[in-house]
Formats: sequence, C-alpha cells, structure tokens
Amino acid sequence: MVAAPREQPRSKAFMPRVPQAEPEETCPRCHKRLALCVCASIEPAAHKLGLLILQHPQEQDKDLGTARLLALHLKDAVFKIGLSWPSFAKALGRPVDPNRWAILYLGSAKPDTFPEGREVVVLDKNGAALPNQDRELAEINGVVVLDGSWSQAKTLWWRNAWMLRCKRVALNPKRASLYGKLRREPRAEALSTLESVGLLMSRLERREDIETSMIKSFARLLHAYHGVLRAEKAAAPTKPGRRRQTAARPREKPTPP
Repeated sequence: MVAAPREQPRSKAFMPRVPQAEPEETCPRCHKRLALCVCASIEPAAHKLGLLILQHPQEQDKDLGTARLLALHLKDAVFKIGLSWPSFAKALGRPVDPNRWAILYLGSAKPDTFPEGREVVVLDKNGAALPNQDRELAEINGVVVLDGSWSQAKTLWWRNAWMLRCKRVALNPKRASLYGKLRREPRAEALSTLESVGLLMSRLERREDIETSMIKSFARLLHAYHGVLRAEKAAAPTKPGRRRQTAARPREKPTPP
C-alpha cells in the first residue's frame, strides 16, 4: 500500500496578506492630520518674554495637543522633546539666569488662596503666594512650560533639578478651558498648553493680541476635531438591528351567551 504524499505547508510568500489602511497624511509643521491642521491661519508674533516648551516623549495626543501650535505662534519659542537635560542652558540653547525665569508650577497650590483678582501668581517653594506680586512678575524674563499628561509633566519636573532654581508661577483663570468635555482634567483651573501661555503672555507682556490669536487657533482646531468625529461616525458601519420581539397578545375568550 502506497502512502499518500503529505501536503506541504504553504510558503510564507504565498500566504494571503491582509490589506492595511494607509496612514493619514500629516502636516510637517504641526504634525497633525491634514483635516485638523490650522497652520495656514497662524502668524508668528514677535515677543519679549522667552519661552521654553519641554514635551514628554510619550505624549500621544497628536490630535488635540497644542504644544507645536504654540511654538508656531511665537517667533522665538524653543520647543524640545525629551526627559532630561543637564542644565538650563542645554535645554534652552543659550545661557540665562534661572532666577529670572519662571516655570508653570504643577504643585498643590490652591487657587482659592491666591490674591483676589490675579490670574497669574508667583509662589514660594511651599506653594504660597509671595507678598509683592507686581515686583515678582516684573522680574520674569521667560517661562518654562511642561507639555504632557499630569504624570508626564511631573516626571519632567523631577528629572530636571535645574528647574528648582526658577520662580514658580501658577494660574487661576477666570474662564474654563475650551476643551470642555473632550478632556478630563484633574483640576477645574487646568488649561491647554496653548491657553496657558496665551494667558501668561497677556498678563506678563500685556499682549492680549497674542492671547486672542492663540485662542482663535485653538477654537479652529476643536471645530475641525468635532467635524472629523462626525465624519468618522457617519462612515462607521452600522450593526444590523435586531428585530424587537413583542409578546403575542392573548386571544380574547368568547363571551358566554
């Protein structure tokens, strides 16, 4: 009896390939999907206040993140991605006096303890507002902003000891973030990176025009994002609905004569 030949396994070269969706084209400037890009409407503004944006490398929110948009709004802003830098000069690219710079503080300061009517407050190392706010604010030559989730921003804070030499500023904005329900923030006073620096520019440099321009860009981004969500929802395949089963109505018994 002749044994039947064994079926040879298929070569990997002949295995059918599952088609993969091509990645969407992105803008080379803001790194967002083209449907979300608002770069064309941004005019870089000249400014006196220095700005250093440090982004955590694992920040994943490319659709709603605003750090790159912020850098596009300001001519001399410095944008870096990383976890740690050996010194302030290495991070910024030039030597500066850290005592004349401030970092947007992430500590446990409570806005209800801030001086009344102030949206930008300089704090001491214990999170308390310093007594002479006008003088402290006037001494600030630049601001460091940490971009990422709250846990990522705290990682950047603890991995860069030179930040301890900077002043600490906290925000107490009068209005809520435009994010609305798109993001869950741990604090009611939390703003996007773009909104935060817009507020700082408006109060420290008296440049309300810069804040207005940033808010308009942010509003355009959110409008485009909602449009993308509606389009994706409309294009999503609908599951066939199940027929609703209704209980059979009992037959009425004939009325006896």
